[in-house]
Amino acid sequence: MVKILKKELLVPNIHYMVLESDAIHLNAKAGEFVVVRADEFGERIPLNLVDWDEHTASVVFMEVGTSTRKLGSKKLGDTIADLAGPLGRPTEMVGDKKILVIGGCYGIGAIYPVIKAFKNNKNKVVTAIEARSGFLLYWQDKLKEYSDEIFEITRDGTKGFGGHIDKFLNEYLSKYSVDLVYAQGCTYLTYLVSQTTKPFGIKTIVGLNPIMIDATGMCGVCRVIINGETKFACVDGPEFDGHLVDWQNLLTRRHIYINEERRSLSFYECEKYG
Repeated sequence: MVKILKKELLVPNIHYMVLESDAIHLNAKAGEFVVVRADEFGERIPLNLVDWDEHTASVVFMEVGTSTRKLGSKKLGDTIADLAGPLGRPTEMVGDKKILVIGGCYGIGAIYPVIKAFKNNKNKVVTAIEARSGFLLYWQDKLKEYSDEIFEITRDGTKGFGGHIDKFLNEYLSKYSVDLVYAQGCTYLTYLVSQTTKPFGIKTIVGLNPIMIDATGMCGVCRVIINGETKFACVDGPEFDGHLVDWQNLLTRRHIYINEERRSLSFYECEKYG
């Protein structure tokens, strides 16, 4: 059993959780993930590793379905069944580049170790965080510590730049040169970023963490076509060149089990709340 040392609701539906661990830090690198189970009957949940030290491993996650709802209901001092990692391939490091790092939703937390690593590797880091509204943005102060510039983007215009990420990118990239774009968040965000940067010819790396379930390479749920070849996000990624992803195939497959997921969540809520 793994003890929860800190639990914080960052914004509605998005949680920050610090877990007891004396081993994760030994091999942890930016871009990797861990797998947790809320209880002995729960499924494996792959989550971005957002921070770590000699005694802890931290994650940020969004309540979406049954398993993350179970995890979100845990409190400070409670325990979870399992914590395994670090897993996946770390973010490929470059140096002396200008990098635009984009985070949305849970991805705002997920980019924290990445911008820290980029900055420590002597890059200029421009950070852009995106949400539907201003009250859904978080961690601005933490991100500023390793960012040369930071932009807030809200689709309703309540804070910072008003509009979706594609509008911001088109305006920013028309004015400024960038060597690399990196994005973490929901699949639609990473898709939109990839489609927008492609005409500019700027290499774009995206995290496909949301499509993972089992994280062992056996279930096949995170199967993705990269440049015509079948890959698995959990073992070959989770980060890929966004311009090489077959987005039509990926986005279509994302909806296959939506009805089963709804039924599972309804059953869990009926069982828990009556």
